[in-house]
Amino acid sequence: MSSSDQNTPRGPIDSSRIPRYAGPATFARLPRLDEVGTADIAVVGVPFDSGVSYRPGARFGGNAIREASRLLRPYNPAQDASPFALAQVADAGDIAANPFNINEAVETVEAAADELLGTGARMMTLGGDHTIALPLLRSVAKKHGPVALLHFDAHLDTWDTYFGAEYTHGTPFRRAVEEGILDTEALSHVGTRGPLYGKQDLTDDEKMGFGIVTSADIYRRGADEVADQLRQRIGNRPLYISIDIDCLDPAHAPGTGTPEAGGMTSRELLEILRGLSSCNLVSADVVEVAPAYDHAEITAVAASHTAYELTTIMSRQIAESRAAAQ
Repeated sequence: MSSSDQNTPRGPIDSSRIPRYAGPATFARLPRLDEVGTADIAVVGVPFDSGVSYRPGARFGGNAIREASRLLRPYNPAQDASPFALAQVADAGDIAANPFNINEAVETVEAAADELLGTGARMMTLGGDHTIALPLLRSVAKKHGPVALLHFDAHLDTWDTYFGAEYTHGTPFRRAVEEGILDTEALSHVGTRGPLYGKQDLTDDEKMGFGIVTSADIYRRGADEVADQLRQRIGNRPLYISIDIDCLDPAHAPGTGTPEAGGMTSRELLEILRGLSSCNLVSADVVEVAPAYDHAEITAVAASHTAYELTTIMSRQIAESRAAAQ
């Protein structure tokens, strides 16, 4: 193999030669990490949902997203980029976490993320429930310092405890603020809606530094204006994006654990993400896909396209950084 071949990213299986429905379901039919050795972006699953408070099933979300991603194609016209040609993206398999011990699972996810980020890769994580965002943020902060956070979700996920448990899918961002791993000058929830336990929930959230863009705000102001506001809030800080698929309306994402009426459309979510392409995206996750409640892969398809847009942003930035260094 020539040096030029070694420097050329290995992309997806050619769907004109092997049907999309044939073969193993890696993300976007990309090579496994062990097939390429190293990757610029590692797509990794975390099949864990022991932190949920209502419907279980997100432990099966990563593989559902992979199955739905078979139809993704190598050129992204919305961002005018071929992400899998710009950087080496590979499927790193799953992080196997203890389903019976949340504290141990959190430690396992953090250690595995440390190892992947230690190779120089950025992470595109497929959950799993939202508990996993905390160990992922811990790991990212070790590398970049406190990071800006955009949290797409119907819910705040800044509550204190559930049944006395500190680590659940409703508490990761309170823990992250307490641990000092978030840049509290650049935090925002996007797509929130629905009933709360009380007004104090909003008061506490504001004290932690979060801004809120509700799903109603997106409906009234439009995706472009919202994306512009978020870009201004984030600036050039290292950014982590965490996406609970329930930020989408149940019409667009029925397969999730805690659905709320009145959410975003999949089109609005994708357009907002495309509007963030200039931000310094260091890693991201898409969580809370519960395929047992899905219909015709509606939720998994939305999640696969969401991960594709995030991967494209990271690939473009990696390529641009390399070009600038030459």
